[in-house]
Amino acid sequence: MSEAASTRTPLGLLPSLAPLLRQWLPGQRWFAGKGCAVAGFSLVSATELLPLNGPGPGLLHLLVRVRQRDASSPSSDDCYQLLIGVRETLPPALAPTLIGHLAEGPLAGRTVYEGTHDPRLAALLLERLRTPGSLGPLRFDRFDGAPAIPAGLAARPLDAEQSNSSLVYGNAYILKLFRRLHPGPNPDLELPLALARAGCGRVPVPVAWYESTAPEPFTLGVLQPFLPGSRDGWVLALEALAGERPFLGEARALGRVTAEVHTALADALPTVKLGGPQTEGLAAAMVRRLDAAAQVVPALVPYAPRLRAAFDALAALGARGRTWAAQRVHGDLHLGQILRGPGNAPWSVIDFEGEPARPLTERCRPQPAVRDVAGMLRSFDYAARTHRPWNPAWAERCREAYCDGYAEAGGDDPRQEPELLRAYETDKAVYEVVYEARHRPDWLPVPMAAIERLAALD
Repeated sequence: MSEAASTRTPLGLLPSLAPLLRQWLPGQRWFAGKGCAVAGFSLVSATELLPLNGPGPGLLHLLVRVRQRDASSPSSDDCYQLLIGVRETLPPALAPTLIGHLAEGPLAGRTVYEGTHDPRLAALLLERLRTPGSLGPLRFDRFDGAPAIPAGLAARPLDAEQSNSSLVYGNAYILKLFRRLHPGPNPDLELPLALARAGCGRVPVPVAWYESTAPEPFTLGVLQPFLPGSRDGWVLALEALAGERPFLGEARALGRVTAEVHTALADALPTVKLGGPQTEGLAAAMVRRLDAAAQVVPALVPYAPRLRAAFDALAALGARGRTWAAQRVHGDLHLGQILRGPGNAPWSVIDFEGEPARPLTERCRPQPAVRDVAGMLRSFDYAARTHRPWNPAWAERCREAYCDGYAEAGGDDPRQEPELLRAYETDKAVYEVVYEARHRPDWLPVPMAAIERLAALD
């Protein structure tokens, strides 16, 4: 670690940054509090990764708690990771990354900007990850047995990210930076590490990562091999639909991959049994989410009684003593989370973070593996709805092939647990309805078609 870096916090730093952050943060794709006024900031930690008053650009690592409130909900706090570049003036190429010009405080007269878009500063992050060690509250680690990370790889931001940020280094590695932070180990590091140590080849190995150790533990970033030329299952499915080609072989393979990952996770990490009270609690949580969703999206109201019946059926099984195996799962599995490289390269599963909007404790809780299965089944429906005319038969055939592949690879056939599968698929469709209503109203017919189908099931 460079001795030039510092963990000191210049007096008055955050108050001088606050007016700029108040304007800049809501415009970031990864900022979760859009639509709610920013009421204030508090500093969790500050670390100079490069000196702020040196001859070149400085890099300031901040963990900042953002307090927000709106008229319909109490105030809430979220912790965010910020990487702030500091220069006298910005070169034209970095103009779009501008946060603002500081008129007062310890950095008065300096310009601050989004540091991850500066190739010089992004290269520093890789250099830190090449050399394990600590810098103040930050700790940099590497996976035992991983090959050495080359120096000098060119960095570029990956624009496709939404809830996080990613940097690609020389088409060899990708660094995911977690923006909205939750205390504790992030499953996008924890689960791939467990799978790598278990010898599962379906997940890119975490090569290196960094964390905050104080005052709270946060996973901040994970470096993994980049898979150049790979395409995800969503793109491949849409190509098959556009070409009026079947997707059954791919769907079956995806089912096998999912079962392999589930088996490895169950072997590597603790599993539990969900007894009657736990199953009833699971169903009750689904009912609460349905009731809350119906208040947000009135189109759900006519279907709510029949949808609730799916959750009641699951609760009834629990009350009669039925138990279910629960384990760690992906948590947000869909066609876009599985990649295939050029040629006949094997499928790889990525993004084990789970649904970022859900609490970390919930995402890390053992759950029935069928939750991931339900997510993938919903994804086939989404793909089919992009085709004109709508092709529900394509989706149904893919769903069956996926379940066939899952069972062939040693997973329990999800179709043999119809009450559990229906409950999880219904819960996922309800979640999708709320998401689409809030963010992509034009897509609302996609989950609503599933709601209609699921409500009609006996």
